Amino acid sequence: MQDLAGKFAFITGASRGIGRAAALALAARGATVAIGYRKELDAARALATELAAAGGAGEPVQLDVGDADLRERAFDQVAERFGALDVFVANAAATAFKPLLEVKPHHVQKTFAITVDGFLFGVQRAAALMKDRPGASIVAVSGYDCVRTVPRHGVLGAAKAAMEMLARQYAFELGPRGIRVNCVNFVYADTDSTRFFAGEGHDALQDDMRALTPLRGLATADDVAAAISYLCSDGARFVSGQTIMVDGGVLLTSPAPAHLPPID
Repeated sequence: MQDLAGKFAFITGASRGIGRAAALALAARGATVAIGYRKELDAARALATELAAAGGAGEPVQLDVGDADLRERAFDQVAERFGALDVFVANAAATAFKPLLEVKPHHVQKTFAITVDGFLFGVQRAAALMKDRPGASIVAVSGYDCVRTVPRHGVLGAAKAAMEMLARQYAFELGPRGIRVNCVNFVYADTDSTRFFAGEGHDALQDDMRALTPLRGLATADDVAAAISYLCSDGARFVSGQTIMVDGGVLLTSPAPAHLPPID
C-alpha cells in the first residue's frame, strides 16, 4: 500500500521506540520522513537506510523539542528540504520520574516544554506547511498516565492530558482547513523507555500485563505505529479529535500491575 507516496512526514523522537516504528510504518506507505532526533545521529542515519528499503525515504533532522530555537530551526530545515508537510507526529517526551512532592520547578518546566510547548508550537509550524495538502494529518502520542494514576508519572501525565486537550482544540480549529488531529494512547509497549521506568521489575511487569489484559498479550511498538499509520491514511479521512487506545482492552478494568516501582 503506497497511499502516502509523494507525501512528507515529520516525526519527533523518531530514532527509537514508538517514533522509529511509526517512521517505518509511514515509509511502508510511501512517505518521505523527516526523522527527528536529539542525540542519536547514527541511529537516525541507520533508520533512513531502513526507510528506503521499506519503500519510502528518510532524512535525519536534529531537534530538541523542548528548546524553542532548536525546534524552530528544525522546522525551517523541513520547510527548506520538503517545501510542504502532510503528516506531523508529536512523539518526543521526557520527564523526571519522581513523586510530586519531590518535583522541582525545572522538572516541570522541561516536561511541559517538550510535551505541551513542543506540541502547541510544533503544530503551528506544521499547519502552515500543510496548506493546500489534501488529507493532512497530525497525531500526538499520548500515554496511560494521563487517564490513570501511575507512580512517579504525575507531571508527565498532567502534560499528556494537556496535550490531548490541545489536540481536540486543534481538531476543531484546523478542521475547516482539512487538517485532521488525533491522539494515540497506550498502556504498555515494550520500548527502551518502558524498560528504563520498570527497571529490574520489567519482566514481572510484562507477566502482570499479559494476565491483566483481556486479549492476554502485550502491545508492541509496531502495534502503536499501526494506529498512527491508520490515522495518517485515507482510511481515516473523517476521523478527527479522537484518542485511539492501543491497550488490548486493559483500560476496561484498569487494575494496577503489582510490579510497578513504588511511590516512595
